[in-house]
Amino acid sequence: MTKPRTQISRYLYNTISLIGIILAAVATGLIIAFLAMEMITGVENPYLGLLVYFAFPGMLIFGLILVPIGAFRVRAQMRSGAPAEIPPFPRIDLNDPHKRRFFIFFVVATFIFVLIVSIASIKGFEFTESTTFCGELCHTVMTPEHTAWSNSPHAKVKCVECHVGPGAEWYVKAKISGLRQVYAVLSHSFPTPIETPIENLRPARDTCEHCHWPEKFYSGRQKVFYHYAPNEDNTPREINLLINIGGTPKTPHAKGIHWHIGSEVTYIATDKKRLEIPYISVKEKDGKVTEYMSTEKPMTKEQIAKAKKRLMDCTDCHNRPTHIYRSPGQEMDENFVSGHIDASLPYVKKVAVELLTKPYKTAAEAKTAIATGLHDYYNKNYPKVAADKTAAINKAVEEIQAIYSRNFFPEMKVSWNTYPNHIGHFYTPGCFRCHDGKHKSPQGKIISKDCNLCHTVLSQKQENIPAGKAVKDFVHPVDIGNEIYRTNCSECHTAGGEDVPGGGSHEK
Repeated sequence: MTKPRTQISRYLYNTISLIGIILAAVATGLIIAFLAMEMITGVENPYLGLLVYFAFPGMLIFGLILVPIGAFRVRAQMRSGAPAEIPPFPRIDLNDPHKRRFFIFFVVATFIFVLIVSIASIKGFEFTESTTFCGELCHTVMTPEHTAWSNSPHAKVKCVECHVGPGAEWYVKAKISGLRQVYAVLSHSFPTPIETPIENLRPARDTCEHCHWPEKFYSGRQKVFYHYAPNEDNTPREINLLINIGGTPKTPHAKGIHWHIGSEVTYIATDKKRLEIPYISVKEKDGKVTEYMSTEKPMTKEQIAKAKKRLMDCTDCHNRPTHIYRSPGQEMDENFVSGHIDASLPYVKKVAVELLTKPYKTAAEAKTAIATGLHDYYNKNYPKVAADKTAAINKAVEEIQAIYSRNFFPEMKVSWNTYPNHIGHFYTPGCFRCHDGKHKSPQGKIISKDCNLCHTVLSQKQENIPAGKAVKDFVHPVDIGNEIYRTNCSECHTAGGEDVPGGGSHEK
C-alpha cells in the first residue's frame, strides 16, 4: 500500500502541479465567496463581475490544466530512467483500495469543478447580457449612453434586447463586434463622441416589433406640449395637438405617420447622419413604385444606380428611442411643469439655458459655474428674491446641475445636440428631411410639408393669442411672417436649446 501511495504523491508533489492545485483551490474559494456575497447583498459591480465570471474561472481552468502537465512531466522523467518498469500509460486498478479512493476523489472533484465552472459560465453569460456590463464596465466611453438610457422610457429594457435580439447568429455577431470595441477601449482609440448611426444595426422588425406591433398602432394620440417663455415671468405656453400616428387600413387615419411602415420606402442618404436625403422611392402594396427626387440636389440615374439604398424602418425616425438627450429649454419646461423648479423666479429659464450651454472642460467645472452663476445673478439683479427665495434658488441649482449631468458629457465631447433625433422637427430636420416640399416625382407629385399631415392643432395658449380664441393652425410665439413655411424650425432652435429663435432674445 505504501508504494502506490508514494508513486501517486510523487506525481502531484512537483512545482507545476502544486501551483496548479493552489490556483484551482484559490479560484474555487474566490468564486464561491463572491457569488455568495452577490446573492446575499444583491450588489452588482461591473469590475467584480469581470473577476468572478471571467478571471477566476479562467484561473481555475488554468490551474486544473497545470496539475496533469506537472504529473506527466514527472512520469516522463521517471520512465526515462526505468522504461521497462513504468508503462507508457498509467494503470487504473480499482481493486487497489488506495487507487480506488483516489479515483473516487478525482471523479467527485471533477464534478465539483465542472459544476462551479458551469455556474460561472452561465452567470458570465448573463453578466455579458446585463446593462451593468454594457454600460458601466467602460466608464468614460459609455457614460453618456448609459446615463441617457437610465433616464429613458426604455430604462427597464436591457441593451441586448435592442442591440442584439434573439437568436445565436446575432449574438455571435455582437460578441465579435464587442471584441473590436474592447480593443478600442484598451488602446484608447475610440472616437469622441461615439459615431452614429450604428452600421449594420439589426432591423427593427427583428427587435422593436417584438413589443411594438405595427398592426396594433392606433389612429391618433392627443399630446399637450408645455413651454415657458424665457422672459422675466417665465410665461407659460401650451400647445394641444392630435398626433396622427396612423394604424391599420381600418382606422380613419390609415395615412398617418406609421403609414411609412405599411409601405416599402427606400431612400438614399448622402451623409453618414442620414440628414441629406436627395432620393426616395415608395412601393405601394399594389406594387406601384413612385420615385421622388430633390429639386435642389437632384441625382443622376448613374448616381442612383451606384448609391446604397436603405429600406426605411422604425429606427429611421425613432433613431434615439432610448439614448435620448434633451435640450436645456425642454428640460427647464419639464421641471417647471413638475414643480421641481419655481417658475416664479424671474428669468430663471433664460439664465439656466445660458449657463447650461456655455462650454466647460469638465462636469465638475460646469456644476460649480452653474451654482455660482445662478446665485450671482439673483444677488446682483434681484437681491430681494435672493434673500426671500434662497431655498428655491438652491433647489433650482440642484435641478439645473442634474440637467447638465443628464445631457452634457465634456469628457466624451457629447452634449444634448450632438446626436440628431429624427422624431419631430423642432431641434433637427427630422421629418423635413423628406417632407420639405422639395422632393418631386416625374409625374409632378410633391412630398408635402403640410403640418396637418402628421398633427392637428386642437388648441394653443400663449402671449400673442387672445384668451379663448380658437386656432386651427400653429401660431408662432413671435411674428416671423412667411418664414414659418420657408425655414425649418431646427435652423433657429438647435443653436441655443431654446423654444424661440435667438435663444429668447424676443422676450428680453
